Amino acid sequence: MEKWVVALLIIKICGCVLLVLIGWKILNWVWIRPKRLEKYLRKQGLSGNSYRLLYGDIKETATLMKLQEKPMNYFSNDIVHRLFPFILQTLTNYGKNCFVWFGPTPAAIILDADTIREILTNRLPFPKPSHNPANKLLTQGLATYEAHKWAKHRKLLNPTFQIDKLKLMVPAFYLSCCDMLNKWEEIVGVDGSRELDVWPYIQALTSDAISRTAFGSNYEEGRKIFELQNEQIELVKQQNLSLYIPGMRVLPTKANRRMKAIAEEVKSSVMEIIEKKMRAIESGLDSTDDLLGLLLESNFKEIQRHGNEFGMSFQDVIEECKQFYFVGQETTSSLLVWTMILLSRHLDWQERAREEISRVLGRGKPDYDKLNQLNIVNMIFHEVLRLYPPLPTFNRIVEKEISLGKITLPVGVRLVMPLILLHHDQETWGNDAKEFNPQRFSEGVSKATTKGQISYFPFGWGPRVCIGQNFAMLEAKMALSMILRDYSLEFSPSYAHAPHTKIILQPQYGAHLILHKI
Repeated sequence: MEKWVVALLIIKICGCVLLVLIGWKILNWVWIRPKRLEKYLRKQGLSGNSYRLLYGDIKETATLMKLQEKPMNYFSNDIVHRLFPFILQTLTNYGKNCFVWFGPTPAAIILDADTIREILTNRLPFPKPSHNPANKLLTQGLATYEAHKWAKHRKLLNPTFQIDKLKLMVPAFYLSCCDMLNKWEEIVGVDGSRELDVWPYIQALTSDAISRTAFGSNYEEGRKIFELQNEQIELVKQQNLSLYIPGMRVLPTKANRRMKAIAEEVKSSVMEIIEKKMRAIESGLDSTDDLLGLLLESNFKEIQRHGNEFGMSFQDVIEECKQFYFVGQETTSSLLVWTMILLSRHLDWQERAREEISRVLGRGKPDYDKLNQLNIVNMIFHEVLRLYPPLPTFNRIVEKEISLGKITLPVGVRLVMPLILLHHDQETWGNDAKEFNPQRFSEGVSKATTKGQISYFPFGWGPRVCIGQNFAMLEAKMALSMILRDYSLEFSPSYAHAPHTKIILQPQYGAHLILHKI
């Protein structure tokens, strides 16, 4: 037999084997593996819909979400049916031990507080889902990393968020608040009243504050990043609600091209800011009293002591800056806007907060120590975070077979922890669990529940608790203090109650309130 014939035969055989392997992998992904995992979960006593080829529960979830696009008919803090209608439907149909389908991946619903604490504490067996490339285009950084890289970045970022460093941020918060209040005074007048959608102003405030605190003298350039990241968030959300098929995100669709273009523009803008900051520090024209400067200082010291492999690369610094912007802006804006909405409906608590602010701060410029004396304001924030947590649910992946309570979960199962259900649970918080009652936090978080059980996780838990929670709370205290000193808030009849998650929980149709100048 001719050599070329043998070679051609070998190529054909290899091609056939390759096709069989690819076909097997596809079959395993879309059918064999999901059915095997479903059988395993049912043996563990979990119930849920039978697996439907490729889509699982995605179509039904999307349909129910579309039904929630209209505002609620009345104001209520009972908002779970709007945020997670399919999860709520599944719990109603199958009970607490249940699972849902994210395409071919089953997800166990976890509602027990002790189990959630165990999952959040033991970070290595439970990494965050990372299969969707769209999320990586939005932001990476500390919150998305695992294992060694997470530990390295956490160590380098810890000095940036220490108390003595946070005190340096207070003047920037003050300036950002002054800018917003000056705009309101032009609209409302010196002693007038005006209905205003405060949501875009709160977003601009927190964007400006994170721009100043993250990038210092370059904060004007930082504002452009916020506008781009906001568009990217919407594109990512749309993709996350659609079926994920490996390879689809790299196709040159209009959405994919736009997402990549935004990512490149953000990267370029951040890179330019970092380079300017480094040149300014080296020439002695700038200090390290902003987040970027503090991070660069921490990174430089670590590299000097232990070598390059112990520090961040230039790309790592870019990603952390993007995450500064995304997390710092979104979390604080969510907390502030829901606080203003709830205080406009609970005038007694608004007045109690204003009286405390007047007593502790007077009309002077707020400083770090005085802001930390605002106990009533702190109670209000805790209650807002309980009712309207910025991240209403956490997701993890089972990396190795593990027992949680009475059930054993196999590799590849997703864990969904609807924290907002835990925060609204009447057995834990009492019959008024869905009511606004900051008094429950008068003796601190640990004694806020009826059973003394820790069931409150607005910033996560364990080693991965949000590194910027003190930053967010400090900024929010500054902003609310300055707002309530100058304005009383009244609920507007034109307000449309429509909480929704655009990554972070926010009011879908704005926050129309009536501002009265004091």
